[in-house]
Parts: sequence; structure tokens; C-alpha cells
Amino acid sequence: MSDAFGLGPYLRAQRRLAKLSLRQMADLAGVSNPYPSQIERGLHEPSVRILRAIAEALDLSAETVLEQAGLLSRDEAEATTTADAIRHDPDLNEDQKLALLSVYHSYRTSSMGGAATGARDSGARGSGDGDEYGAKAPRPRGPRRRTPGEAQPST
Repeated sequence: MSDAFGLGPYLRAQRRLAKLSLRQMADLAGVSNPYPSQIERGLHEPSVRILRAIAEALDLSAETVLEQAGLLSRDEAEATTTADAIRHDPDLNEDQKLALLSVYHSYRTSSMGGAATGARDSGARGSGDGDEYGAKAPRPRGPRRRTPGEAQPST
């Protein structure tokens, strides 16, 4: 767990992408304050239950975190959301991932509500009324566009 590509550095990078302090992540995951730091430094191997709680706190799929911990194979833990795919793209640096996630989330919450989020990413949070962040689909504004050849309404 202490190697440069292990669970600890991965969780640290994901926590930083989520802009969470160690204390905030601990609170969200329901663990003691020092525990996330100990995991990030490779001093502890957390249980599956703790890994699932950390995944939820970081808004990651549990499968992704379990794969990183070596508890699932890549075939079992393929990225299930667009955000997961961005987070795990090896060709992007941390700043690029953060920028893409920011743009992606802003589009999801403002302009792509209705039909675009009808087939929501698996593992998304929410009640089903809006997208995974609770945003409702915007109502169309202005006159309806006609298809070519469609008759003009009579006045």
C-alpha cells in the first residue's frame, strides 16, 4: 500500500480533486479524524466497509475505489459514470481533471436536465426528480422551432 501508485496516493488525489480537507472527508465517511491521513500514508489497510464510505464521501463509485485497493479486477470495476472516466483518465493531470469535472457538473446542473439526464449515470445520487445534483430540467423558452416543410400556423 505504500508504493507511489497505491491506494493512499490515489485517495489523496481524489480528496484534493473534491476540494476536501482530511477532516471533512473523515466527517463525510464517518471515520475518526486521523484515519484518512493514515490510509493516505499507507499506515492502514481499510476494510471494504470503510472504503465504501470513503468512496461515497469522495463521490466515487465503490467499485473504482475497491479496484484501486486491489480488491476488484479492472473488468469488475470499469468506470460507471462520466465523472469516473474523467477522474481515472491517465492522460489528464489533476488540474485538467478538476477543470473538466467543473465544466461537466455545471452543464449537468444547468442545461442538460431533462432528456439528457433521463438515463442518469449509474450510482448517481438523487431522488429521481432531477439530475444527480437535484437540478430540474429547464423549460423551453421562446417559440417552438419548426422542421423544414412544416406548415406555418394560421393567424
